[in-house]
Amino acid sequence: MNKNKNLDIYLTSKSGNKKLEKIEYDKLNNKERATKTYIKPDRNKIKQKIMGFGGALTESSASVYTKLKLEAKKEIMDAYYSDAGNNYSMARTHINSCDFSLGNYSYCDIPDDKELKNFSIKRDKEILIPFIIDAINHTKGKLNILASPWSPPYWMKTNKEMNNGGKLLPEYRNAWANFYCKYIESYEKEGIPIWGVSVQNEPDAKQKWDSCLYTAEEERDFVRDFLGPSMKKYGYNQKKIIIWDHNRDLMLKRARTVLEDTDAAQYVWGTGFHWYNGNHFDEVQKTHNEFPDKKLIFTEGCQEHGPHIGSWKLGERYATSIINDLNRWTVAWLDWNIILDQKGGPNHVENYCSAPIIADTRTQEIIFQSSYFYIGHFSRFLKPGDQIIESENTTKNLLSVSALGKSGNLISVIMNKSNDNENFLYHDGNSTHHFNSPKRSIITLDSDFNSKN
Repeated sequence: MNKNKNLDIYLTSKSGNKKLEKIEYDKLNNKERATKTYIKPDRNKIKQKIMGFGGALTESSASVYTKLKLEAKKEIMDAYYSDAGNNYSMARTHINSCDFSLGNYSYCDIPDDKELKNFSIKRDKEILIPFIIDAINHTKGKLNILASPWSPPYWMKTNKEMNNGGKLLPEYRNAWANFYCKYIESYEKEGIPIWGVSVQNEPDAKQKWDSCLYTAEEERDFVRDFLGPSMKKYGYNQKKIIIWDHNRDLMLKRARTVLEDTDAAQYVWGTGFHWYNGNHFDEVQKTHNEFPDKKLIFTEGCQEHGPHIGSWKLGERYATSIINDLNRWTVAWLDWNIILDQKGGPNHVENYCSAPIIADTRTQEIIFQSSYFYIGHFSRFLKPGDQIIESENTTKNLLSVSALGKSGNLISVIMNKSNDNENFLYHDGNSTHHFNSPKRSIITLDSDFNSKN
């Protein structure tokens, strides 16, 4: 039978301008036409546990936030961190400056200070730390924070600047490893627990902004001989260390070099990756296949080259990535900046990008992009501890992922980014449903296994 009182349906669609709306069963039910295409989750084929979803808390986002009125600030925090919003449980921030800072800076700018006697997070206390604390408070303290460096201090590098690549000088590897620990210590004194660190943001890219290059061998050796031992010495061996933190296309190659060395691998929690050089989803699966005991985490993605206000393709890009990554053993998915201004900044090298929420600092208008709602189809329903399950999908135009909730409910997220409506059967374990997926839409289905229909 089709009728299911215990199936909740949420829809975002370009046509009709629906945005994460709960809809009645009959609005999606296809009564006239049967179909041989179907989506069939298998709750007996359980895969990875979900850790959560989140976005980056940068100095740029903080600067936009501080320019907003109290009501707008509350609207943004509720939109991301409340149970009625996108329910984020994770965040990423930067160690020292990044391109989405207001300028280059480090916590220790005194040359050759190997003992880090002059280490200070004073600058972060101005706007970034209060911003992060607001986010933590909105999650009632349940926010796992990943911290990533874009560059060591200029004096530790071969090119003597934070921008334009360069490498970490060998004589400063121990000081740089201790730098992470000083950062963790300093942030936790401010009431900000650090869940983990990545070794380096995008270590294979020489950027005009804050950047630093590592070969795979250099990253392996730094983790094995310096960062891992330093974090253990400081009592931070329970903090997570994430390698790579760059694009999918080369993630397996990097993982092999680091993780095949058992002395390095003992310190590594998992591999982080971005989306900027094409999809390359098979590389995610291959990395899991070769190193199933290590985690996979998507650490950054955004639409480049401006804010792209009003673009529907933004949401579709996000959902394509999230669905494919979750189906390939990814445990957490982190967006880039949670808010930016009307230019897609500020950015100290004019590397403007989009964000799910754009705040026009001139007018105080808060603009929710399609990416915000598309992410919400996952983050609102796939809770930490839920488990991804295998699902058979015979539809040509629909992407889907399914999970088993801790309470026994089944969650499926189904996206149609084609320009045609798509009929399909959905087998939820209790019933078979005849559905019609609207063109350019995404649907979340939440069904209660424990109820009889």
